Amino acid sequence: MLLVLSDDHKEHLAFLPTVDPAVVGEFGRIALEFLRKGSSPKIYEGAARKLCVPVDMVQHGVEGLMFLMTESSKHMISEVDFLDSVLALGFGDELNQMILFEYSTPIHWSLSVCFLASRSIRQQVIPMLTMRLLLTRGSDSCDHSVKVLQTDPSTLLHLISTLEAALAAMKTSHSRRILRNIK
Repeated sequence: MLLVLSDDHKEHLAFLPTVDPAVVGEFGRIALEFLRKGSSPKIYEGAARKLCVPVDMVQHGVEGLMFLMTESSKHMISEVDFLDSVLALGFGDELNQMILFEYSTPIHWSLSVCFLASRSIRQQVIPMLTMRLLLTRGSDSCDHSVKVLQTDPSTLLHLISTLEAALAAMKTSHSRRILRNIK
């Protein structure tokens, strides 16, 4: 499935070929921070000062990348389809590879966005995290399995705290005595 972008989004992304690919990588990082923590005008102003361009241009570039990443994740576009979608924007090969790298870097997770409507809120965004876990059994690294899990952030935080508590319990002297007696 190819992602079709509107002319406005293409116009916002048209700024990207004029900057260094490392800057595009930074824009990708800013876009992910935007998704996690929300918008920060200070970041846009700092980047605009460094690039000697208007703040709006930087903001539109970051928002264009953010839209590209979220729409691609929402539709679960494969890397090949993502690259084909980006090729349609007419960017150079180096820039296409940089944007593909930004899309596929978090290979063990992706951001999935679901939209819900209600009377009081037009659109509500609920992020879903998809994780790919590579599990090994014992010290034999050849015996492994892959599990894919999907969860919302609050459940993930609960899972993390439970696992940290289990690890802390394994470090107690009582647990070590039991483990010594089992072996």
